[in-house]
Amino acid sequence: MPIHLRSEKGDYAPVVLLAGDPGRVEFIGSFLENARKVNTHRGLLGITGEYNGKRISIQTHGMGTPSCAIVMEELIQLGCETFIRLGTCGGVQDWIRKGDIVVVTGAAPANGATLTYSGGIPPACSPDLEITSLAYELAKKENLRVHAGPVATVDVFYNPHPDYVPSWKERGILAFEMEASVIFYLALRYRKRAACLLTVSDVVGRSEELIDYASPEELQRAQENLIKLGLELAWRIA
Repeated sequence: MPIHLRSEKGDYAPVVLLAGDPGRVEFIGSFLENARKVNTHRGLLGITGEYNGKRISIQTHGMGTPSCAIVMEELIQLGCETFIRLGTCGGVQDWIRKGDIVVVTGAAPANGATLTYSGGIPPACSPDLEITSLAYELAKKENLRVHAGPVATVDVFYNPHPDYVPSWKERGILAFEMEASVIFYLALRYRKRAACLLTVSDVVGRSEELIDYASPEELQRAQENLIKLGLELAWRIA
């Protein structure tokens, strides 16, 4: 039995939806039939159930790459094969709006955990092409505002350096988030599959002084779109 996810092999489905917030995991779980909690230890809520007849799991990974890496390692120990992160991000480019969806095509590892795994050499952190392409196609089919492109996986939410956002904006990243690179890295390392779909919860690229946050109502609507997309994607590949 893993140390943090106190479950047995078979408790989790091969396809797992990942989210940082246990409240979001509980909400996604409300869409499943025959749902049961397979882990509650340390607040890392895990739920397994059925969506349109196919078995799917949902798991909390916490905030940041250190916590997420632990969860990924233990899910892999438990036999999981495919990982889809449903999260939030801060948009950087001028065409990104609150509530948009970002389908991540790569994650710059601007964090300690991914670089620790790779011995300090920044690895190419990329998702599974088939799943990522399908996610983009499904989002377009639902007429959602969706962008496909790279993000930066960072450690610091409130970064104090004034040139931080402009420097990443010039590098062409679409958004900041805090877990994708280690999910992609570990999936590649263990020959698993991973993808990442994000809701833009705030926009930080308009100016250095202004951060435009989505209201709770705006974020709720955007999250519901993301969750429906994630569940449909998981059902298609399960």
